Amino acid sequence: MAEETAPKPEAEKAPAKPAAEAPKKPVAKPAEKNPEVIFIGNKPPMSYVMAVITAMSSGNVSEIMLKARGKAITTAVDVAEITTNRFIKDLKVTAIGIGTEEMPPREGDNRSRMVSTMEIKLTKQ
Repeated sequence: MAEETAPKPEAEKAPAKPAAEAPKKPVAKPAEKNPEVIFIGNKPPMSYVMAVITAMSSGNVSEIMLKARGKAITTAVDVAEITTNRFIKDLKVTAIGIGTEEMPPREGDNRSRMVSTMEIKLTKQ
């Protein structure tokens, strides 16, 4: 007489296969620290001057990039000048970049518009 046995569950039938390991993402080591970026907008210039002073006093930042576009460009220039002339004497403007961005049309308009941009890089000497 043959013995009757209950069918084995799926896990017991096949040998256990190791679960496929998820590929590990390489950890990027910062080779060069990017400057801290401050976007200039509609606030008064002293608000951004305080942001620059706060970032510089944190100790681990030696470069700050001020970015502005359109009407805020004048505020960015004011922030750079006020900061370097009145507050942090060893802060220097090391680079200035200008450009143009194409913005999508506003509601009711049918063509895109071009907006000027400016980047001012401040470095602690």
